[in-house]
Amino acid sequence: MNFKYTCSALAIFAMSATAANAETLRLLTWGGYAPEAVIEKFEAETGHKVEVTKSNNEEMVAKLRATNGGGFDLIQPSQDRIAGAQEEFGIYKPLDLSKIDTSLFIDSMLEATKGNTMMDGKVFAVPHVWGTSGLVVNTKMAGSVKDYTDLCNADVAGKVSYRLKRPTLIGFAFAMGMDPFAAYGDADAYQGILDKVEAKLIECKANVKTYWDGGDEIKNLLRSGEVIASMAWDTGGWQLNADNADINFVAPASGALGWIDTFALPSRGRADEAAYAWINFVMQPEIAAMITSEAGNFTASKGGDAGVDDALKARYQTSFPQEAVDNIKWYPAVPAGLEALEGAVLDRVNAAQ
Repeated sequence: MNFKYTCSALAIFAMSATAANAETLRLLTWGGYAPEAVIEKFEAETGHKVEVTKSNNEEMVAKLRATNGGGFDLIQPSQDRIAGAQEEFGIYKPLDLSKIDTSLFIDSMLEATKGNTMMDGKVFAVPHVWGTSGLVVNTKMAGSVKDYTDLCNADVAGKVSYRLKRPTLIGFAFAMGMDPFAAYGDADAYQGILDKVEAKLIECKANVKTYWDGGDEIKNLLRSGEVIASMAWDTGGWQLNADNADINFVAPASGALGWIDTFALPSRGRADEAAYAWINFVMQPEIAAMITSEAGNFTASKGGDAGVDDALKARYQTSFPQEAVDNIKWYPAVPAGLEALEGAVLDRVNAAQ
């Protein structure tokens, strides 16, 4: 037998087998979550092809509803868009966790997402990209601000800001020693929490320079020094820190409020093998760092912060030592009717003298 011919034949057979097993992954995701360089590496290493459609939470759910869970093979909704949509529309299918390398994930984020997306004992999502809201503080001028309610301290009077939005209600509730998420299933209990938060926010009004609406507005207020402590997002704090080392994002003592964009399988997806391969590929720390550089937010990849730009990595690690990561309060799905209760409270706070 010709050894050279045999090796060549085996190589051709192996390549043919890989091509035969290759799938096209139809990925429905957010901008920045699937950089072209990552796609190229994935395709080269796995043989699968990737087709990307960029979207947002509302559109993702709408697209799957319109097709009864078809048209895509992997989708990236936020974790609070899983259980409710599944219960109402049946647009996802459960994950086979044996096909996912769970050792690649930050444990607390993985467990939070599994818990928030579990139905009938089955898990419907795992975490990918995450971010938080908490405190952005000029630490030189407002060193006393360590938690949301510290925005009411006398030493920062007239120089604080936050939005009149639900994250402010949630954050103040946690800082006051209550657990609003645990009360989501009981409207009366939740209203009791809101009543206490309402009284605190009315008491705190004298401290507030302004209630901000947009990210550029609060960043400009912090840059100018008109505001020295605020509730705001982590990425905004890190952007400000690049220009002023005294300003940075601070994870509140009672916990930053976190969102997670996930990986979920549409109920009629047809390329599960490629979907699981993509999840395991992008959660590798070196690939996760590429996504962070593109998207600006970190991922749930364990050690994924190690390969990012040194300056951004330093800001992240200053804001989020491991205990702060483990203390993040992840948003669960909002039951019907609660946002109306919150809106009434925010209106009364706004109108109060």
